[in-house]
Amino acid sequence: MDGTENYALVTGASSGIGWHISAALAGQGYPIIAVSNQPAELGELKKQLEQSTGVNVVTLDADLSREGSARLVYEFCEENSLKVEVLVNCAGFLIYGETAKVDPERLESILRLHMTTPALLCRLFGAGMIGRGKGFILNVSSIAAVMPYPTISLYGPTKAFLRNFSLALHTELKPLGVRVTCLLPGATDTGLYEGSNFSISKVKRLGFVKKPEKVAAAGIKALIRNRAECIPGLLNRLVVVLFPLLPRFVISMIYRRIRLTRNKVPGKGRENIPGADRTIKKTGL
Repeated sequence: MDGTENYALVTGASSGIGWHISAALAGQGYPIIAVSNQPAELGELKKQLEQSTGVNVVTLDADLSREGSARLVYEFCEENSLKVEVLVNCAGFLIYGETAKVDPERLESILRLHMTTPALLCRLFGAGMIGRGKGFILNVSSIAAVMPYPTISLYGPTKAFLRNFSLALHTELKPLGVRVTCLLPGATDTGLYEGSNFSISKVKRLGFVKKPEKVAAAGIKALIRNRAECIPGLLNRLVVVLFPLLPRFVISMIYRRIRLTRNKVPGKGRENIPGADRTIKKTGL
């Protein structure tokens, strides 16, 4: 990978894994195009990376869950003569709740952010990479891609699309000089889980939570080596293999137990309604 005058475009760059991928690529000499809908955090990223690495960081405040956002990003780069050699699709958020109770606009947003926008960005920027005979695409999915589990019924399946899309794209573009890797992180110490019932603190104590900088480094290493897929951590690799073998009735039993437990929780409020749509946390995963 050669940074020189070629840019690395990172979506979800303002936090989490996206932040650390941006920092790692900047450390390799790539000027960065950092895209997110968190302008204050983008400003801080720009300041830190330019001071620590000396590379140019261009920021773009854009909500990639909106219709037409992929073309907006592409046209921004074209208008400013920013040649993208590395594309990283890392923007994402988690909706926690039963599908029937999810706000329809939020449902559309997660579908666009996890599927439509990254696929279109791959198409738009991939054409230029093919023309130059060189390019790198890193799509950040999740081990939830193999977990069609209630209450994350939108997050897991949309990440499954991104995984399968990336694997197919890897095969299509490999002979053309473009490397495509899908990164499937497990539990990572980011803000993704805020507002959900997932207790990240408990999993941390068990040592199962990865640091985002480690996940970012693993993804970039796999991309350089032209690996189709990267699953950091032995436990996560076991989950990806074994979880699809779990009988559906076991998942149903677990979910029924969770619903019963929620119904017994004292107090009033939306947080005690089984299946209520929880807050969305947008992040660089």
